[in-house]
Amino acid sequence: MSEVKKQLKNCIHTTISFMLEPQTNICLIGGTFDPIHLGHTYIARQAQQRFDLNKVIFLPCRQSPHKLNTNSIADHHRLKMCRLATDALPWAEVSDYDLISPPPSYSWRTAEYFNQLYPHARLYWLMGSDQWNALDRWSRADYFSSLVNIIVFHRNYPPRDQAAFKCLKISGNHPASATAIRNQLIANQPSPWLSPKVAGYIKENFLYSK
Repeated sequence: MSEVKKQLKNCIHTTISFMLEPQTNICLIGGTFDPIHLGHTYIARQAQQRFDLNKVIFLPCRQSPHKLNTNSIADHHRLKMCRLATDALPWAEVSDYDLISPPPSYSWRTAEYFNQLYPHARLYWLMGSDQWNALDRWSRADYFSSLVNIIVFHRNYPPRDQAAFKCLKISGNHPASATAIRNQLIANQPSPWLSPKVAGYIKENFLYSK
């Protein structure tokens, strides 16, 4: 067999093999995670099961463009808490991409990076209804929405329709609130909405204390 035919045969075999491989579905979920709580992992699990996601990547952000005047717990603490909260979830990963990138943490830049990192995957972005309702005010929102399939999690009412954007919807209910958790910790009260590992880390490092 000539060298050209061998190369052509290998190319066809590679193409067929790629076409037969199942689609890799990867979902990104960003936030301050200050702290990460059981509500975050509950929402991620709902999306993972509903859309057959191979991987959900948690992305603690260095500085949200929507919370420029908000002070969060130090980056390395929030990153560590994310890893502790997800280490028993085989489908979950944690990335420090937004933490090491120049602030603020623009979602379009993150989506662009992960599209380049996983060029053959189907990329999703999981957000809440409040983020979805404000999407038209995001930096480069049109470009962002062209890079990902948006999943919107809602509790009581479905997210409003937006002419410029499309989304997939999932619903559920979880009582966890980062603000309420911080208030409980400041008052030296335990929170039922934290994983034991995260609660232990917070206590060991005197986070959220007065």
